[in-house]
Amino acid sequence: MSEPRAIVLVSGGLDSATTLAVARQRGFVCHALSFDYGQRHRVELEAADRVSRALGAVEHRTFPIDLSSFGGSALTDTRVAVPETGVDPTTIPVTYVPARNTVFLALALAWAEVLEAQDLFIGVNAVDYSGYPDCRPEFIAAFQRLANLATRAGVEGHALTVHAPLISLTKAEIIRLGRELDVDFAMTISCYQPDPTGAACGVCDSCRLRREGFREAGVTDPTRYR
Repeated sequence: MSEPRAIVLVSGGLDSATTLAVARQRGFVCHALSFDYGQRHRVELEAADRVSRALGAVEHRTFPIDLSSFGGSALTDTRVAVPETGVDPTTIPVTYVPARNTVFLALALAWAEVLEAQDLFIGVNAVDYSGYPDCRPEFIAAFQRLANLATRAGVEGHALTVHAPLISLTKAEIIRLGRELDVDFAMTISCYQPDPTGAACGVCDSCRLRREGFREAGVTDPTRYR
């Protein structure tokens, strides 16, 4: 295969959809990876499948891993309410899922070794985000160092790269970039508590960031709200 392979984490939201579009634009053959991790917004996996097919992934796999058995997050424990009145920007919110991106990237790394892919893409963002520690540039850099220390590929000189192309963009900038790359945001789901049809609540932190991003970008919001 003349084009390089990449593993792209796809959640079904607008950030990961744009990240997949970026990876394809850069010439990668993309293998999309999603996780059924016990999230209360599991309907996002249907969006992840739509996104992967529409944006040219050569395959899309959904890996089951039950993080809800640990709990500790409003996204994996139904006893913990999803905040609907905004979050304190000075604290890590209850929607943070402990070690989620570390776990996801570790599994993506394993698949990358099997496929002999040297590139991983993840749609984390450190500007318009909810204060999650595993969305920061320091985390991405640290994981890339780990990847090259802990794998056969890295030890044998096939350096692995973790790409976070959206990490320094605002939500509005991400939306504009996605539009340039022909991403249909109507097929994405960002809400932390959508109904079974995928309609968004409109009041959780993720919905607020998404809606404000469309407003700032001057783009019509295609989200279906209940």
